[in-house]
Amino acid sequence: MSNALRRLDCVFTAADHGSLRQAAKVLRVRESSVSRNIVALEQHLDVKLFHRHVHGVHLTQAGQAWVAAARGHYEGLRDVLTAEHMPKGDTRTLRIGLSTLAGRKFLTATIRRFVDLYPDVAVNIEDIEQEPAMAALRRRQIDIVFTSAVMSDGTCAKGVFERERLCVLLSASHPLGRTPSVSCADLAREHLLVSPPQHSQVCALLAAAGVDKAPSLRPCSGSDATLVQKVQLGQGITLAEESACSIAPEFTIWKSLHGPASVAQVNAVWLESNPKRALLRFVAMARRQVNPKLRQT
Repeated sequence: MSNALRRLDCVFTAADHGSLRQAAKVLRVRESSVSRNIVALEQHLDVKLFHRHVHGVHLTQAGQAWVAAARGHYEGLRDVLTAEHMPKGDTRTLRIGLSTLAGRKFLTATIRRFVDLYPDVAVNIEDIEQEPAMAALRRRQIDIVFTSAVMSDGTCAKGVFERERLCVLLSASHPLGRTPSVSCADLAREHLLVSPPQHSQVCALLAAAGVDKAPSLRPCSGSDATLVQKVQLGQGITLAEESACSIAPEFTIWKSLHGPASVAQVNAVWLESNPKRALLRFVAMARRQVNPKLRQT
């Protein structure tokens, strides 16, 4: 049983991260151990699960079909085997991951209401990048993730909770500040400052708008204050949701985005097999908070 689980851990972790090296870091084993366990399972199944290349690994067509069929059984088995070892206090903690370009106002209102109604539940909030978010959900490191991306599989539940127009923060002297409107296409010629958790979502946004994203993105790992200061100094521009634009920092101006991909969607993803009562209550509350216009769509 332990060998079988070890092999499954290696396969699913490598599939989630697209890399044997990253899988080894997550599992805290040697990369060679991950490789051996994957090969052993491939030999047992008589199926090639991964294509190996210099940039990592990705599932073969047969591997995709097998992972889709086996994922639920694997997660259920992990749940059964780890449930008795979970800290008792964990049921009193709700862990929320944020990987979204919009919806902060909606999320703040929902979380505040939840805390008021359930003061005995500790709410932990953290930014998380899109790629490791699904793995964090499956390992119960996070209970629910809010994201602007479409991110789910057969083991997860999901819902759309908000849609919000995006805006661009510019320095007051920026040429785009004098234009009647700004589109995603205009961003391709700019230095777009993005935080690490938002990087992949901004890439997807620009791709959806038909924008060549490669030369325009500048990662900014500092605080929001650092990002705003860089905009004030003319070192780039940044995106935010419309509800954040009521006040413009000094020496800056907000401009609404228009055209394709100018509206960000706020999706929630959570593990269907997660029985935590705090999670179920939070999801129910968030659904009641959904914008009435969104319910009709």
